[in-house]
Amino acid sequence: HHPRATESATKYFLTQATASALLLFSAAMNAWMTGEWTITNMNSYTPTTILTIALAIKLGIAPFHLWLPDVLQGLDMMTCLILSTWQKLAPMALLILTSHQLNTNLLTLMALASAITGGWGALNQTQMRKIMAYSSIAHLGWMTLVISFAPSLALLNLMIYLLMTSSMFMMLMTLNATNMNKLSISWLKTPTLAASMMAGLLSLGGLPPLS
Repeated sequence: HHPRATESATKYFLTQATASALLLFSAAMNAWMTGEWTITNMNSYTPTTILTIALAIKLGIAPFHLWLPDVLQGLDMMTCLILSTWQKLAPMALLILTSHQLNTNLLTLMALASAITGGWGALNQTQMRKIMAYSSIAHLGWMTLVISFAPSLALLNLMIYLLMTSSMFMMLMTLNATNMNKLSISWLKTPTLAASMMAGLLSLGGLPPLS
């Protein structure tokens, strides 16, 4: 219904198509090297690196994160909610499934880049959707860091992230707040919901007493 939404859809499609092609390419390369059509038993360096990069693009982990804030900013809140939660499940499942064989150094590097980018990028934003996008990048960074050492802990982190992000977007939808100004005015209309939202934001940031 809007040129901005069309732009977001196109960006999302091109990014995901590229990542999917890379994913299939890494599987094909592994099959060519080992004669086995599987991604859970990769022994070669190149296919595992390509697989890691493909999943990082799909999830929006830095330095492949640039599409995520732009795409979320052009969508409505409900679509943002789906994109931030449901769409993360399949790539994260693949990442957890193949975590034992992925390049730990590359994952650590991308994770630290994501944590820094996510924290830094959200500082000068006034748009709630962009703030949530950078929050997603930062959270995915920590999950990526943990995933090669303790996949079960990363899964727990993902569940908590999904819960917090879902509640956050639902509150934003209820208040119809797309930027900081609307959020600050919402205190007058629904004080309870505004207080809950502050708690939600503190929880997303992992600040005491919600750490």
